Amino acid sequence: MRCAILSLILVQAVALSAMGEFSGYLEKDGKTLFPLGFYELPKDDAGLRAMAEAGTNIIRVSNRADLDRVQAVGALGWMPIPLHGGVTEGLKKQIQDVVDHPALAVWEGPDEVVWNFTAFSGLHKSMGVYAHKDEWWQQTPKAIEYSESEAAKIIPNMRATAEYIRSVDPKRPLWMNEALRSDAKFVRQYMQFIDVVGCDIYPVKKDDRKVEKMAGATDRWMQIAKGKPVWMVLQAFSWDEIGAEYVDRGNAYPTFAESRFMAYDVIAHGAKGILYWGSTELKSDACRQSIYSLASELAALNSFLIAPNDTGIKMQVIGLTEELPGYGVHMFARRAGDDFLIALVNEDEVPRMDVEITGLDALEGHELHALYTGESQRVSGGEVIVRLQPKEVKVYCTSRAYESPRREHRDFAG
Repeated sequence: MRCAILSLILVQAVALSAMGEFSGYLEKDGKTLFPLGFYELPKDDAGLRAMAEAGTNIIRVSNRADLDRVQAVGALGWMPIPLHGGVTEGLKKQIQDVVDHPALAVWEGPDEVVWNFTAFSGLHKSMGVYAHKDEWWQQTPKAIEYSESEAAKIIPNMRATAEYIRSVDPKRPLWMNEALRSDAKFVRQYMQFIDVVGCDIYPVKKDDRKVEKMAGATDRWMQIAKGKPVWMVLQAFSWDEIGAEYVDRGNAYPTFAESRFMAYDVIAHGAKGILYWGSTELKSDACRQSIYSLASELAALNSFLIAPNDTGIKMQVIGLTEELPGYGVHMFARRAGDDFLIALVNEDEVPRMDVEITGLDALEGHELHALYTGESQRVSGGEVIVRLQPKEVKVYCTSRAYESPRREHRDFAG
């Protein structure tokens, strides 16, 4: 009996680890891609083509016909599945119907699954679980009992479904998106049998545009992930468009500068993929085109975004001690072939006028160009000094060839 149990444990371990260590990046036609995706699948082919031509490489799909459509425009698809429902005949059919499709890249589990049985603000109304929505945060006995009982049903179902997926498809990754504050204890219970995790965060509201929240959000999920890749889901909508209950958050689209800040900030904090939610309801074509222009900018930098950080390049902010407290300036520096990229994000509300970048000895005498601006700096003494305005992003590269020709609505002001 003991041997049988040990054998079962071994079989489960093999099934759950069959994917191997997922880099977080996509593979298509022999090329490695930084994931740039949308939850929206445009209804018309012209809209889908425009999305793909902007640099989008992965799109959420529902069936084989959807996969045919994204394949036709050169993109990949990710497929949501009810991981929490267990291995049903319906689930088996859903997977078998698409598992051989060349455009299928990723399986996605249920969105915000932990949030929905713990802190979801509508749970007390829709299910009569809590007397009021704060019970989860107060950790009342009723809230704890309910969440533990739900986890005891949901997590084993997720495990069993993951095992089944691995048995028929050992190569494609399985990812889970959660809410920003989804409970780490319950998330960790499924981390061992998924490949990538992340959260959605939409900070732009009419009277509250704290895009610097992206930093802490990414840091939190990097901690929860324990070394597994993190994908971040960013804002592609105005809150008043997605439901009457959000009208009080106002009509406020992310500006191009805010979208650019959010994207580079999550990458600077370790994210290995960026997906956009909410564009299905997007009424502003100018906002859409601004996000497409940003996607095009990021796609042009793909060779850098999939490269490891150059740990020899260092950054520090020079200043008076009493003037330095704040979120800070964050950087990522990467190399692709003979070219270098250095991206800087000032998360503070004040200018940082003395940002020192050192370790540039290999670039002595070379020009660093601030992409999409007329600014250039020559490396001297293995360093440069950069000035950043509040919430400013600067992306320096040894070649302007990495600039995207797409410039539509880069001036979008919301």
